[in-house]
Amino acid sequence: PIGDIHIVYVVDIKTIKMVPSLLGEVDLIKVLQLLPGVQTTSEGATGFSVRGGNSDQNLIILDEATIYNASHLMGFFSVFNNDAVKDVTLYKGDIPASYGGRLSSLLDVRMKDGNSKKIGVAASIGTVSSKLTVEGPIKKDHTNFLVAGRRTYADLFLPLSKQEDVRDNKLYFYDFNLKLSHVINENNRLYLSGYSGRDIFKNQYSFVGFGNKTASLRWNHLFSKKLFFNLSLNYSRYNYEISTPEGDASSSFKWVSELHDYSSRFDFTYYQSDKHKIRYGATSTYHRFYPGTVNGFGSTSAPAFVLTAVSALEHSLYATDEYKITDKLSVKYGLRFAIFQNIGPGTYYSYDSKYKPIDSTVYAKGNIFNTYSVLEPRLAFTYMVNDFSSVKWSYSRASQFITLAQNSTAGTPLDIWFPATPNVKPQTGDQFALGYFRNFAQNMYEMSTEIYYKSVHNLIDFRDHAQLFLNPYLEGELRIGKGYSYGIETLIRKNQGRFGGWISYSYSRSFRIVPEINVGRVYNSPYDKPHNVNVVASYDVSKRISASLTWIYATGLPVTFPTGRAVVGNAVIPIYSDRNAYRMPDYHRLDVSITLKGKEKPGRKWQSELNLSVYNVYN
Repeated sequence: PIGDIHIVYVVDIKTIKMVPSLLGEVDLIKVLQLLPGVQTTSEGATGFSVRGGNSDQNLIILDEATIYNASHLMGFFSVFNNDAVKDVTLYKGDIPASYGGRLSSLLDVRMKDGNSKKIGVAASIGTVSSKLTVEGPIKKDHTNFLVAGRRTYADLFLPLSKQEDVRDNKLYFYDFNLKLSHVINENNRLYLSGYSGRDIFKNQYSFVGFGNKTASLRWNHLFSKKLFFNLSLNYSRYNYEISTPEGDASSSFKWVSELHDYSSRFDFTYYQSDKHKIRYGATSTYHRFYPGTVNGFGSTSAPAFVLTAVSALEHSLYATDEYKITDKLSVKYGLRFAIFQNIGPGTYYSYDSKYKPIDSTVYAKGNIFNTYSVLEPRLAFTYMVNDFSSVKWSYSRASQFITLAQNSTAGTPLDIWFPATPNVKPQTGDQFALGYFRNFAQNMYEMSTEIYYKSVHNLIDFRDHAQLFLNPYLEGELRIGKGYSYGIETLIRKNQGRFGGWISYSYSRSFRIVPEINVGRVYNSPYDKPHNVNVVASYDVSKRISASLTWIYATGLPVTFPTGRAVVGNAVIPIYSDRNAYRMPDYHRLDVSITLKGKEKPGRKWQSELNLSVYNVYN
């Protein structure tokens, strides 16, 4: 909205369903990747980079609970079932002070509350998956529910294969959403929501399983017409498992890794007047990291190997004030005080100047042995030029205390989250943004242009050929430096009429400086993609037929290539270019779809539609 102080993107479900789908699954994260400043990290993946930041610098929450891996099917689908989602809001950089812990963005996904009047059922059958959603009242106008399930079923046809070694394979994912909403009285409401999803891959050689679980309990209370209170208790879990089939050869094993969060938050909103709104509150989270446990079951398997589990506490206090100074000028200012604490039990290592471990310290359970605190100021101004246009300026500081260790931009479900420690300082970022926003033709069209500059301190990268998995000395693989990014983003969108859609263009640069990488010279970050163009268009051919297309163009990602080799004795040693010194070819793709709605008949209680999508039309 023109008058909104936050610089955000709100995407409704109607818009998400308009975009051509892959294998019959329209995906909200794939739609977000079509917005300016948001880039895909690799072809087909649900990972995304915002303004040149890493994919782990995006905080993704579902009804207040953190989602640590938002992908299904190795990244081709996200964990979000559109039939269970009410709305999606993306904050780029200017994250509200009530949230923190990430440097680049906040993706806030809210589940539907369920129909309070009547039972509703939605079902769909796709190329690889099907969905079923049921919602309705338990007690009309007081208690309602929503249950949604989704599952792929390619594995159901594998037993029909002519190849014997394929018949017992498994390849599928499922997810399940549940939400209960209860109106106690005019001033009190309760919400209970949960999510569970998992991917399974199994063949005659191995088994891989990974997934998320979340649970949220929220209480909304209205003290008065001016004072609103929200209390949330949240749980998040992400885990993965790799193993060989049980009873397999003598070297069979099982590798498990997990991350658990237990968090609480309370928020107060005070509406002092139409021109003045104050928000304040606090959050507290207990993190428990299980980096990896490997157990051998065969006669020749290696002995059990366990990476030490570690714990941490993350707290925050925040306050913001939104004030309308004049009819044209509004200001929002706030402060977030973030605290991160390492807590025992755990074993931590000391390193010399060459990153070699030289000593270790064991901390007892409950012993808080390290604390970081960061002040994060936020400031934003909005100036209404007239009823149709506005100028917005913002500054924000953010900090990040946990990081994802990954060997590639594509990412895998087996990447490892690790916390700040006495050896690893939290990453901090400062971002400035200036934007011009204008609506045309009675809000039929909207246009925005925004420039930004972002700097990051204590930026974490990894040495060349880093060993990230099952490494008790992971901190010795880290290299610390700084980074900066800048760019300009433009969006033109048509919101009304039979023809709709948008065109976005982003010019974005992202660089890093790490003393031990490229001899301290500036190098491109893994997500430096200067040019991005996205075209999204839809047209209602008739009341029953609609068509849509997306066209994408992007500069190729930076890449490190081998440029030569050296032969030492009988060994051939590859010689590589500087970090990210080359680029992959530029990328472009066209997707199209057509949707046919069923005939509307008086008295009919159900509706249907058929969708056909073609992904990557010109190959």
